[in-house]
Amino acid sequence: MTNINGYTCNCCGKYHEELPTSYGNPAPVYYHIVSPEEQEDRFELNEDLCIMDNEHFFIRGCIEIPINGTDEYLIWGVWVSLSETNFNKVKENWDTQELLEPMYGWLSPTLPCYTDTVNLKALVHPRPDGIRPYIELEPTDHPLAVELRDGVSIERVKEIAVELCDNK
Repeated sequence: MTNINGYTCNCCGKYHEELPTSYGNPAPVYYHIVSPEEQEDRFELNEDLCIMDNEHFFIRGCIEIPINGTDEYLIWGVWVSLSETNFNKVKENWDTQELLEPMYGWLSPTLPCYTDTVNLKALVHPRPDGIRPYIELEPTDHPLAVELRDGVSIERVKEIAVELCDNK
């Protein structure tokens, strides 16, 4: 298997010891499109769960894309909307060993390296012991769904690192 080593970033020109393979969103996309005052009034948000307007329910999970030729994954921490019933099931069983059945939802982040990721169909696979759920996307031709299905090259992981470089 290939090892993921450091790389020289085309963006900042610096050598980084490790290639970033995990990215996340602190809140669903809807949180970021309202004013800070509205955020406080309309959202209940922690690291894993979010309620908007007491009627829209979100859970944070992980899209885990295999990095071809390695044992590693490119991980996107994303938010998915759930029905209130399923949200409450997840919340009640968050810290237990009980494994819940997969649940349908809608992807709710904007991922900078892909177009139109909001409202992609998703299947949330809860995991035991408070581990964030695995998020499976509907098998479509959307680039994110294709990468989830087929994996990505190390070169693609480097492209994403450059696109998300802090020093732009």
